[in-house]
Amino acid sequence: MIDLLHVELKRTWTQFIRYPAEVIAGLIITTSVFYGLFLSARYMAGPSFAFGDRLDAVVVGYVLWSLNLYIINDIAIGLQSEAQTGTLEQVFLSPWGSPRVFFARAVASLALRFTLISGIVLILMAISGSRLSFPPALLLPFLTLVMAGYGFAFMMGACALVFKRVQQILGIFQFLLLFLLAAPFEESTGIMQHLRFFLPMIPSTGLLRDLMARDLPLDWPTFALALLNGAAYLGLGLLVFNWAEKMAKKRGSLSGY
Repeated sequence: MIDLLHVELKRTWTQFIRYPAEVIAGLIITTSVFYGLFLSARYMAGPSFAFGDRLDAVVVGYVLWSLNLYIINDIAIGLQSEAQTGTLEQVFLSPWGSPRVFFARAVASLALRFTLISGIVLILMAISGSRLSFPPALLLPFLTLVMAGYGFAFMMGACALVFKRVQQILGIFQFLLLFLLAAPFEESTGIMQHLRFFLPMIPSTGLLRDLMARDLPLDWPTFALALLNGAAYLGLGLLVFNWAEKMAKKRGSLSGY
């Protein structure tokens, strides 16, 4: 597995240095969209309105949304690209098995995406005046967030195996994801206070907002629920992906496009 991860890291880095314009354009678009939304919100609120820690919470939500878009799109778009170039069957004939190959690619891609997201965080803090905290404890809820994100990435990959084209599905899902990650469900009351633990990535996002935007300590019971949430969605994603692989092989449409 270490050899596979090393090869995928080398592959990801090679693609990055050969196509830097795409990465730079992604950085510009991500920061520009946030800056446009920030200026619009400040204009509507008026010059005397103080955002307080809400601005920090919004920055955290937007950054996590951007990261999860990278994660979720990675496997599905990668599958479509492999199908178009005619190399998809080679991946599924690998002795490692397709889930391990795509998981190793996801980890390799995450290492690069995390570096880019760190740059986006610094840029957003500079243009908005936000002041985020980065305690070491944030790595724990971040791990649970990534687990749930990759669960959905494998679900989208399953859709790509069965339906081949999933651009519209990804487009719809990114707006749903923005609502889930931007809304402060951790401050909700009533039944939503308990229902949020069953929604994907919501417990992890709330913990990250508490740590980074509100300077609160890590809530360990909530972290345990966030860990269960991430593990459940990751396991569900792998099950759906394995089912889709069997269906594609049964139909003989694995290499079709």
